[in-house]
Amino acid sequence: MRIIRDPLFIDPTDRGAAAAIGNFDGVHLGHQAVIDITRAQAVASNVPLGIMTFEPHPRSYFAPNAPAFRLMNAEAKANRLEKLGVQKLYEIPFNPALAALTAQEFARDIIADALGLTHVVVGQDFCFGKDRGGSAQDLKDFGETYGFGVTIAQMVATPKGEVSSTNIRRALSEGQPDLAADMLGHYHRLEGEVIRGDQRGRDLGYPTANMATHGLHMPKFGVYAVKIDVLGGPHQGNYHGAASIGVRPMFGENTPNCETFIFDFKGDLYGAQISVALVAFLRPELNFDSIDTLITQMDADCATAREILND
Repeated sequence: MRIIRDPLFIDPTDRGAAAAIGNFDGVHLGHQAVIDITRAQAVASNVPLGIMTFEPHPRSYFAPNAPAFRLMNAEAKANRLEKLGVQKLYEIPFNPALAALTAQEFARDIIADALGLTHVVVGQDFCFGKDRGGSAQDLKDFGETYGFGVTIAQMVATPKGEVSSTNIRRALSEGQPDLAADMLGHYHRLEGEVIRGDQRGRDLGYPTANMATHGLHMPKFGVYAVKIDVLGGPHQGNYHGAASIGVRPMFGENTPNCETFIFDFKGDLYGAQISVALVAFLRPELNFDSIDTLITQMDADCATAREILND
């Protein structure tokens, strides 16, 4: 998959795709339905399958001090889209110049002139242009003017409700990763680089791979049964484990993070990129009265996680 980040300086071979447009936060079942429609159009037209998205997320641009809300960072999103067969990822910089474009200017200058897209697919709630002034139907009208096709995809629902990033965030906040997975079509994952922590886990007999979670919507604090993908390096592969997400209340004031104990693993993962999939919520984060009590609970957590993951 090629990632194109500057629409004004684009290789001619990267023009002409059929592309779905949106933020694709989480790449949930609704997003996947839009991508499937786009894939069919790309195959029919014999052009590459593309995605147009925006970095930073427009919500972050307009409200930089708002609480973190993203389900995945740009790297995790790109990894998921590549797995779905996307060939061209147009990661458009969201900046003052882009935010100032009217809906018509965006359709003409970005979709038609800069990227030369042959067909675009959007959800029925899609809004674009300055002050979100353009609707999906407006885009369809502009497509007729500027020479690209437009398909408006319907919303997707499951037996448990409408699929949306908002509902997925709610499920994660309530400690329901299984419900989030129903809407995502895959386990919710935290991805990033393994960083050095305080190494308390090593002293407790539970060395952990620590990951920062800055900028991401935080699931309910607590302990989870998880699946881990080490994405490169000498330990690349798939593992099982238990992860603690939260602020570690026994040890003072701390920034939220994710600490993952990988079962039966020996090796150094510092600097490696890992992906941690939340399979099941085991218990909330607790403040124990002693280290021995904490270790006893960790033993029980890992036994429960092994049982769940081996089922």
